[in-house]
Amino acid sequence: MSLRILKVLAPDTQKEKLKNMEEAAGVIEHWTSSKSRDGQREFNYLVLSEHVQNLTDSLQRNLSKEKDWRVIITPVETTIPRFEEGSEKENGKGKKTYGRMTREALYDQLLRGARTDYDFYILVFLSTLVTAIGILTDNPAVIIGAMVIAPLLGPNLALSFGTTLGDDDMVRQALRANAIGFGFTLVISILTGIIAPYDSYALSYEFLQRTDVGYGGIILALASGAAGVLSLTGGVSSTMVGVMVAVALMPPAVTMGLSFGAGNFALGYGAGLLLAINIICVNLAANSVFILKGIRPRTWYRRKKSQQSLKTSLAFWVVWLLILSFVIYLRQYK
Repeated sequence: MSLRILKVLAPDTQKEKLKNMEEAAGVIEHWTSSKSRDGQREFNYLVLSEHVQNLTDSLQRNLSKEKDWRVIITPVETTIPRFEEGSEKENGKGKKTYGRMTREALYDQLLRGARTDYDFYILVFLSTLVTAIGILTDNPAVIIGAMVIAPLLGPNLALSFGTTLGDDDMVRQALRANAIGFGFTLVISILTGIIAPYDSYALSYEFLQRTDVGYGGIILALASGAAGVLSLTGGVSSTMVGVMVAVALMPPAVTMGLSFGAGNFALGYGAGLLLAINIICVNLAANSVFILKGIRPRTWYRRKKSQQSLKTSLAFWVVWLLILSFVIYLRQYK
């Protein structure tokens, strides 16, 4: 059972209101500091991780009219004596929010993944270069390394999270990062395809296996995308490495660029189909898991807006998945 400490910095005038929070569900211990010279006081709550989101929302509702306040959430490695599961107070009526990461923590983490800063450009360039080398030399180990360093999964998860919350700014930033990332990748790989002799990699297994996709690829992308979001909301970031490899966005993008650069548009079309399927399935699976995990905006207005955003997003991805599934059927039939 994981624990968190919520440290609240707020005006002393909120003392009685914040003291009532100690009876909330999942609160194990609470302590308060003495009043500082500037009239601030520190309130601390030791909380079960699955109750953190509800307590955080309650704190935001109670402190929203104040100017100087802040909530700081930190993980707890252990407590002595060891906390026994089932011994917590259950005086509150709040529902559990399953998952170890709060909405706010997920927002910060995913927003960083959609940031198009200097490091983003460098990682896109390096991962494209490494992927191209792996394909040209038919070396799967090199390609796997490129999948891990490629920053293209982050913007897609941020896009799904933004549509789940109805956050237009996050959606725009994620779309911009996706456009820049994939555009930059295609430019570099097309130039590589023009320069590199096509005969040197035309029969490469790593190249050819990414020029076509079947229904198994759809199932793999959906399952891996869902696993990635589950690991993300659960705070198990190491699992994301496996997801990056399973739902590879960089190799089909580079394969498409190499094919176009070599003038083989038929193979480039197949690689582009695989890339599109992976993008669609990752976003569809991510949206679905965010909904099932109960992640939604805090305020009523935001919730109404996010419902419309979610309906539009899910309809868009489902329609495109059906269209591309039919395209796959036609390719296999021929």
